[in-house]
Amino acid sequence: MTQTMIGERPLPQPDEDSAPYWRGCNEGELRMQRCKPCGRLRFPPRPMCPRCQSLESHWVPVSGRGTVYSWVRCHPPLLPAFQERAPLLVVLVELEEGEDLRIVGNWLGEGAEDVAIGQPVQVVFERVNEEISLPHWRGMG
Repeated sequence: MTQTMIGERPLPQPDEDSAPYWRGCNEGELRMQRCKPCGRLRFPPRPMCPRCQSLESHWVPVSGRGTVYSWVRCHPPLLPAFQERAPLLVVLVELEEGEDLRIVGNWLGEGAEDVAIGQPVQVVFERVNEEISLPHWRGMG
């Protein structure tokens, strides 16, 4: 997956492997690749299964729920397009579907000052333009 600059903010540019993921995000649904032979979910999207080396996969929706596995609070200096969001809280979320299925995103909403490892979270989507919606995270409960 490559990135492109739109309005100084770097945005993903979907490629053949990642297009179904980004299409799902744009439709408000978190989707992951599932290997057809062994059934393992994988992220980030890629052509080959890391477990069985199969090239056969399909896309399935996942719950969009998980727990904070790790986090970092980013302070300036940041890229100019992100300075107004500083400090930026970035979380690594382990999805409830398990299998070491982890995804990075920004924290949105309340509770950023109290984020903790193991905290339950839910995906939320930020529509950036007609083609791209970015997955972010917020606390549950």
